[in-house]
Amino acid sequence: MSGLVLKLSPKERVLINGAVIENGDRRSRLSIVTPNANILRLKDAIHPEEANTPVRRVCYIAQLILSGDAAQDEGRLQLLRGIEQLSQVLTDIDSRSILDAASSAVVDDQYYNALKQLRSLLPREQRLLSARYA
Repeated sequence: MSGLVLKLSPKERVLINGAVIENGDRRSRLSIVTPNANILRLKDAIHPEEANTPVRRVCYIAQLILSGDAAQDEGRLQLLRGIEQLSQVLTDIDSRSILDAASSAVVDDQYYNALKQLRSLLPREQRLLSARYA
């Protein structure tokens, strides 16, 4: 059996295809076997007021698509535009590789994978912003 395996802590919440699911009192594992299921761990969710940097804003767009709060077609276009804008600023090889992977995931309608790739840029963005204001 292949697919995504979610390991959930007690009382942890996850959004799967628009439904919020809360784990019970014990750790558990869920195997998601449906391809292209929209999944978002709520502990990782970015709240609207936290979408205050370029990478966070692009992550937020991906999150809106996963949660069903944005139409997939419109969100997809915004997401690709956001990735393109980031690629004009984050020009190092590692960042470009991550952005290319995120872009490919969006083209393949793999929004969870796109969000995962984009979130990996958050520490880098934080370091760049900290250095700028130091």
